[in-house]
Amino acid sequence: MDRVCERMREKKCVGILINPIAGMGGRVGLKGTDGMENQARALGARPAAHLRATETLCRFIQLMSQATDFPLRWLTCSGEMGEAVLKTAGIPMNVIEIVHTVTGKSSAEDTRRAVRGFMAQKVDLIVFCGGDGTARDICSVAGISVPILGIPSGVKMFSGVFATNPVRCAETMLAFLQNRLTTVQTEVLDLDEASYRAGEWKVKLYHAALTPFEPRYMQSSKALIENVDDTAIRAGIADYLLEQFQRETPALVFLGAGSTVKSVGDRWGIDKTLLGVDAVVDGECIGGDLNEQQILALLGRFKARKLVLSPIGAQGFVLGRGNSQLSPAVIRDIGCSNIIVIATPAKLAKTPVLRFDTGDAMLDRELAGDGYIRVVTGYRRRTLVKTML
Repeated sequence: MDRVCERMREKKCVGILINPIAGMGGRVGLKGTDGMENQARALGARPAAHLRATETLCRFIQLMSQATDFPLRWLTCSGEMGEAVLKTAGIPMNVIEIVHTVTGKSSAEDTRRAVRGFMAQKVDLIVFCGGDGTARDICSVAGISVPILGIPSGVKMFSGVFATNPVRCAETMLAFLQNRLTTVQTEVLDLDEASYRAGEWKVKLYHAALTPFEPRYMQSSKALIENVDDTAIRAGIADYLLEQFQRETPALVFLGAGSTVKSVGDRWGIDKTLLGVDAVVDGECIGGDLNEQQILALLGRFKARKLVLSPIGAQGFVLGRGNSQLSPAVIRDIGCSNIIVIATPAKLAKTPVLRFDTGDAMLDRELAGDGYIRVVTGYRRRTLVKTML
């Protein structure tokens, strides 16, 4: 016990890195921000990474005030790449050391230079706010020599280094720094954004990384689940949904991203985009690959509305990964009761828990319900599936 207490009193060092443009492309339908910052801003996108990072650090400081005191040293980058967020969170500046970057605008080289600076100072943990692209840049320097922990803020986050949401990131961060968690090796994956925007799914393994092991609060790396036996089951799901919608007042139906939902569109004879959000009325597609503003505009025209979604295999995210255009404003307008989650039994076998990370904690709790939600798993078949925040 004395040795544990002694280790806790050792001064830990944390490197904080923010990608200030992470996730900007999501709500405007760009499916990524790499090389697209100007286009995203022209479409009205606003930075959100600083809000996610601030939420994490404020929660961390709150937890620190309740925990056994131990010394902590902070390293970060100047300006929007870290310094501004630490100030907002109320972390005393006399414990912050600045690692200067090249441009200060979070280019890939800025990130790599910051990580080299962190490693020279022998950080115990690198906490970053961004997506898979940021994780790739960090691991290209850090490899598996230092643990990394991601605050989810990108458009696409399929790597296993991310916490499920900012609050869980803070809790995982504190537990690790208190020596209550070990580390595991996990995968850093990324999608080819150019192919992704063209509707093609190309996932590539880039690096291995060390990350704190907290299975409840850390997402698994994306599982690409395919099962030939799913074909008939997906057709049954599509027929059941069509049957339900035909009984009701003609509704505006949004079909979310992913192969499971695309199979519904295919069954209905609709040219459904694989990775976008499409709108259907009376069996006709009236809008494909919509962004947040286009969805809100359509919602203003129709009183009856439905949204069909399927979770990401293994990770379990229904909202908050790869569908940022379905913002809290969109979800509240559609109504939580009008969301239909679909999944085949084969996918659910590898996805036992469903999650929501919209960026609005109150909405996430509402979506998660009382800990279970009903999922359509076949023709006239529904299954209760556990939810977790």
